[in-house]
Amino acid sequence: MIHDWHELTTMTKGSPLIVERIKIQNKNIMIEGSFELPPLAQLDMEDQIFIIAFIRCHGSIKEMEEMFGVSYPTVKNRLNRIAKRLEFVEINPPASQVEILDQLAQGNINVDQTIEKLRGE
Repeated sequence: MIHDWHELTTMTKGSPLIVERIKIQNKNIMIEGSFELPPLAQLDMEDQIFIIAFIRCHGSIKEMEEMFGVSYPTVKNRLNRIAKRLEFVEINPPASQVEILDQLAQGNINVDQTIEKLRGE
């Protein structure tokens, strides 16, 4: 499986991929459409391996230095380079206008707080 993924990423040379069919293994279920790969799957194989190693090292740059035989700045620079390719995912997105007005209606916030939130302050 990893060999296939490595071959695919080598063959595409970093070009964006669109998946058009997904099959659930051991099931007779397929979904067709146009799907982008998740951001981590869009990284080349070497960067994916690097990120997996970083996670397995629990984010320890010192362990990464030892594992890859490189210096702290090299690990840090590579992490920064990879991070620039990944969009930040908003974990707690700001409340929508409807949610803000619901908070006001429920008495959870006052009018001044509502105005601030609606202005994005």
